[in-house]
Amino acid sequence: MKASHVMTAAALALAASSLGAAGAQTLVPFSDAKLPFRVSLPQGWLGADFADGTSGVSLVSAKAPPATLIRLLFMPKNGAAVDLNTEFSKFEAGLKSSGVTLKQLSSRAARYGGVGGSEREYSVTHPQGQLRIRVWYGNGAKNLYSFQLTDSPARYAAANALFTKVLATVRFQ
Repeated sequence: MKASHVMTAAALALAASSLGAAGAQTLVPFSDAKLPFRVSLPQGWLGADFADGTSGVSLVSAKAPPATLIRLLFMPKNGAAVDLNTEFSKFEAGLKSSGVTLKQLSSRAARYGGVGGSEREYSVTHPQGQLRIRVWYGNGAKNLYSFQLTDSPARYAAANALFTKVLATVRFQ
């Protein structure tokens, strides 16, 4: 995905503080004919449009900061080969270009909805504080997928548990 498809500093700032009982969130089925997947999303969360040209679903836990951010994005591959390490490099470069400091915390192979990929977690330091980000890039037959969670370090464990539940519901079409 292009660097312009990476979260902006404004989107990062949006994700900056308290979530509450994320683990207790009810998930509700969501599908849209424009999406190459179905998923269950946290009830009561709000759709967000970052006007960054991405395709998929972006949602936040609240109208105003502090809010947890989940993005389930895709980009048609149009027959092109995809290297997930290159995609992560573009993601990291995009974040760094926004003036943040990025530290990779983990990396592992991960499969969701039958699509294989790679997942990394990061610690991000920006002028307003710190964030944690979890990103999965999936290499589907027709699409490249980028599923992301962004939250504050204090809420990350609860948000990460919720994100794991969301990812377990993904069904590619």
